[in-house]
Amino acid sequence: MLLLSEEYDRSNAILSIHAGSGGLDSQDWAEMLLRMYLRWAERDGYKTTILEASSDEEAGIKSATVLVEGEYAYGYMKAEKGVHRLVRISPFDSAHRRHTSFSSVGVAPELSDDAEIEIRPEDLRVDTFRASGAGGQYVNRTDSAVRITHIPTGIVVGCQNERSQHMNRQVAMHVLKSRLYEKAMQERSDELEKVVGDKKESTWGSQIRSYVLHPYTLVKDHRTGTEKGNIQAVLDGDIDDFVMGYLRWRKNG
Repeated sequence: MLLLSEEYDRSNAILSIHAGSGGLDSQDWAEMLLRMYLRWAERDGYKTTILEASSDEEAGIKSATVLVEGEYAYGYMKAEKGVHRLVRISPFDSAHRRHTSFSSVGVAPELSDDAEIEIRPEDLRVDTFRASGAGGQYVNRTDSAVRITHIPTGIVVGCQNERSQHMNRQVAMHVLKSRLYEKAMQERSDELEKVVGDKKESTWGSQIRSYVLHPYTLVKDHRTGTEKGNIQAVLDGDIDDFVMGYLRWRKNG
């Protein structure tokens, strides 16, 4: 409880995954991360709902958004926020060369409907489309998918899980509110670090963890130094050591 005492730690979490540059390898890596978090949530008794997944016809996913429901979901999952790096022999390279892939993970707390986050209608661009593509095991295909772009920040959210366009829009707005809150908190934290001269590297948008499959197997968290040699167990959702290591590191300042 000492490690999970911050505002919103007890909240549900909104997890977003985006493939980085690197084509099919990064998209495949993004899908591996999605599977890892779904497995972790299942192991720890959390309910997951995939709100949106943009899959690729050849391999992997370009992005996904998942609602993770349960007590302290955000408190634990905030440890995963940042860029994740994979090193392996590429299954998509006929020459069997080693490739490095990147995917970014974002985590925001699910806010209540009465949370005071101002969103002006004129700042939004709303697109509707049909959810389609390979990898349909993750989502229901409907004609009512919604994508909302918050023009001032460039944040894009979507939902294609619900049956009606109205419900998808409602969920997407809910996700946008949480993402805007998280962005504001990060900006405030960055400003504070500048003022006090904090030497710690920000975890937002930086490489927080490496997963090496070749020439050896190792998962290492660059913030805490936590390491695990059994990478398959980690990819199957065994990430609790990394999560707890992060929470202790963050608490100790």
